[in-house]
Amino acid sequence: MSSQTAGVLQMLALIAALALAYRPLGDYMARVYSSEKHYRPEKWIYKAVGANPSAEMRWPAYLRAVLAFSAVSVLFLYVLQRLQGSLPGSLGFASIDPDQAFNTAASFVTNTNWQSYYGEQAMGHVVQTGGLAVQNFVSAAVGMAVAVALVRGFARSRTGELGNFWTDLVRGTVRILLPVSVIGAVVLVACGAIQNFSGIHEVGQFMGGAQEWNGGAVASQEAIKELGTNGGGYFNANSAHPFENPNPLSNLFEIFLILLIPFAMTRTFGKMVGSVKQGYAILAATATIWIGFTALMMWTEFAHHGPAFDIAGGAMEGKETRFGIGGSSIFAVATTLTSTGAVNSFHSSYTGFGGGITMLGMQLGEIAPGGVGSGLYGMLIMAVIAVFIAGLMVGRTPEYLGKKIGTREIKFTACYILITPALVLGFTAVAMALPTPADSMTNSGAHGFSEILYAYTSGANNNGSAFAGLNADTQWFNTTIGIAMLLGRFLPMVFVLALAGSLAAQTPVPETSGTLRTDKPLYAGLLVGTILVVAGLTYFPALALGPLAEGLAS
Repeated sequence: MSSQTAGVLQMLALIAALALAYRPLGDYMARVYSSEKHYRPEKWIYKAVGANPSAEMRWPAYLRAVLAFSAVSVLFLYVLQRLQGSLPGSLGFASIDPDQAFNTAASFVTNTNWQSYYGEQAMGHVVQTGGLAVQNFVSAAVGMAVAVALVRGFARSRTGELGNFWTDLVRGTVRILLPVSVIGAVVLVACGAIQNFSGIHEVGQFMGGAQEWNGGAVASQEAIKELGTNGGGYFNANSAHPFENPNPLSNLFEIFLILLIPFAMTRTFGKMVGSVKQGYAILAATATIWIGFTALMMWTEFAHHGPAFDIAGGAMEGKETRFGIGGSSIFAVATTLTSTGAVNSFHSSYTGFGGGITMLGMQLGEIAPGGVGSGLYGMLIMAVIAVFIAGLMVGRTPEYLGKKIGTREIKFTACYILITPALVLGFTAVAMALPTPADSMTNSGAHGFSEILYAYTSGANNNGSAFAGLNADTQWFNTTIGIAMLLGRFLPMVFVLALAGSLAAQTPVPETSGTLRTDKPLYAGLLVGTILVVAGLTYFPALALGPLAEGLAS
């Protein structure tokens, strides 16, 4: 079987698995967030944090709860890292330096999981399981909670109440992420991933020195790392490491976990707003972009010419032979079109156009299907923009799901769209202008520029993957990427929740013959076009200086 055929068959198997899980999981999540029943363990949590799970919140209160919980999480994770050297189970590792501890705390709380350290050489068992793994769960649950609040904004009318953040947070963690990740961990252990709390072992000599490996609760962290679109690896090699991702079967299963909840949440959206067809329209747009990007990535990685490429069957540099070009390409697109950031190959070694595809996937806003929760609310923001554009074309007030999209709503969506590009392009420009950050670049020219552009694109979009050629463990990059991660996560949430409150307070507008049908293929096509045009106009000049210039020159 050729490598191209194997890649296509993997893609078809993945689509079939996602299709089978789409309806049951989507319906289940809709029931979870709509239920009025509180389980006993959940009540214990509410009592411990002093929350009233039945109290409804308006958007300012919901936002304050999100920010307060996240601020405490950053502080806790920062202190845990700074105290690591004094904690049991530290494997002898020292406490983390202040700038790196800040960067890592901001990274995992914002669901970015950017890592400027070697996991197996820096973090002990307590920090890995009690700090990083915990944030893998709750940071994902925060994103899902904000998405559900926006969905309620569309579904409700004549009220400013969006639900209860603490209820949404706990239910997302206890009823969705925890049980699915347990199943995922068992599957990964069966595939060969490790799960233990062993210490550091010397396993032999390598290039004149001793080679050492430490164990850890890898399978369980790998499961929630992918399921929660987190991406932070237990080891520096991330999902290219055989302890995390042993074989092609585990590789395909991890991609399935990455895409599972983001795709299924479109069904949840349709159920909660009372029209599954609306969910199908969003699904169609996201699936079109995902399949298109994957096909384009496979083409550019398989079709690159040259003697070495012809012998290897394509661009194999930086890719694991056990996954091949097909499995690596599918993984790379899935992880950058979501906010996962996990890697099973080095994106810096991709062809010029291939590296550009990974960057563009993040620059679209990671909405196809996007991160857990963040992908859905990002796509709904773009849906509002698409409706607004359609309204301008026909000269009538735009409406979406019975809600008028007026000046107030457009201001919120415009602010949401502008925040991330401003962070990415602003920080990249400053880093390129100053002398010190450029010293961290392994390469010069277009590829070197791509390294820095990729780093800030990844941080501000809460992705976390890296181009692998940039030394980001410096005070400049630890601090600025940490700031980009925090602002890129929480500033958009401000406008998402404000939009949700504005929509929930409206009186529904009756549908007429002139109302744009947003559950039809025409609208799905308009939505895809809007996403590509908005991202293209924003990032094309920067992409032209980096991956496009490199691709055209090769």
